[in-house]
Amino acid sequence: MSQTPLGIGDPDPIASGPPVYSVTEITRLLKRYIDGEPLFRYVTICGEISNFKHHSSGHMYFALKDAQTSIRCVMFRSYNSRLRFTPDNGLEVYATGSISIYETAGVYQLYVEYMEPRGLGDLHLAFQQLTERLKQEGLFDPARKRAIPFLPRRIGVVTSLTGAAIQDIISVLTRRMPGVDILIAPALVQGREAASSIISALEALAQWGEVDVIILGRGGGSLEDLWPFNEEQVARAVYACPVPVISAVGHETDVTICDFVADVRAPTPSGAAELVVPVAAELQASLGETENRMATALRLCYERKWERVIHLKSILRSYSPIDTIRQRRQRLDELALRLQTAIRRHLAAEKRELQLAAQRLDSLSPLSVLGRGYAIARDSETGEPIVSAHQVVVGRGLDVLLQDGILQTEVRHVEKGKTVGQVTIPDRGVGEGVDHGRSEDI
Repeated sequence: MSQTPLGIGDPDPIASGPPVYSVTEITRLLKRYIDGEPLFRYVTICGEISNFKHHSSGHMYFALKDAQTSIRCVMFRSYNSRLRFTPDNGLEVYATGSISIYETAGVYQLYVEYMEPRGLGDLHLAFQQLTERLKQEGLFDPARKRAIPFLPRRIGVVTSLTGAAIQDIISVLTRRMPGVDILIAPALVQGREAASSIISALEALAQWGEVDVIILGRGGGSLEDLWPFNEEQVARAVYACPVPVISAVGHETDVTICDFVADVRAPTPSGAAELVVPVAAELQASLGETENRMATALRLCYERKWERVIHLKSILRSYSPIDTIRQRRQRLDELALRLQTAIRRHLAAEKRELQLAAQRLDSLSPLSVLGRGYAIARDSETGEPIVSAHQVVVGRGLDVLLQDGILQTEVRHVEKGKTVGQVTIPDRGVGEGVDHGRSEDI
């Protein structure tokens, strides 16, 4: 077959018969046919989303299926940016768009331009989805909500200047607290630009307004009218606001995501004004009652304390401290005298005990023994005392300690034997000039 694409209706070059088409040609023929069919130019299909993927390019790719088959779908970023809810697998939707063929894959698919949930409006579904997600993130946690100041110095208000809400807020605030300082940050509260306008007003009040509390509100309306207060960016701005925020959107039955994120929810704008300041007249009356109670309490306390002082003075007179001091001084002198006597006695006893110990020590001293005519022999080289004849070697020098000096001698003869009393029993002589019947001089 030729390498170049065959023209439409070109005969097969090998055999005659029906015309042969390339894959691209037949795909284009089908695409031209489908694109030319008015039925497929604008069609709504109901099905369950599966294989949903939100590509990094911003486009959404998924399939719509029922019990028997499925159709591929694509929703480009320019269209899905208008969705108020987040598509997800398992969600049944109505998808509106045109059917055409994607030539590269050779498949037909629905190019979705609009989509809404089946059985539930897209706004309600978006509300539920965002509420659940922000709740999981902790934006509704009661532990982080701040208390409203009892007497705010300045009150910030974010609302429209043309609505009835601003008039209600100002009227209630000035009636309850005449002269209260109110700072208004005008904002759009309805339409496409409302969310960014509300965020700018909140940031301006928090940064430059020096306000103690902010009332964010508007009058009642439909879900579409109140939708700016359900926008994620507005909810996060309320959450991040460093100043306590009171949400006062719509009527008492209206609920917005800002109500969940704000520190306090008021049923109406007028209700928010009532929450933020007390009634001045009631406050003054309460202060007057408190002042009277404090004065009475102080008077009674003073009277009780004065009676106590008088009672203590009478007790003090009956117990003169001067007499007690004199007695204590005399007792101190007696104790000092007893202490000195005890010290002297103790020192005398210790001195006597020391003398007796010195006498006992002196009686045990070798010097005392030397005084009675005895002597101590020590080896001249080692200095060890000689206590046995077996320690002596002939020719070795000895030091003989007397009471008044030392004799340095040399051993000439050793007579070994046992001494009993004053009698020496000779054993065996060692060295020169041994005499077995007598002792030699050393």
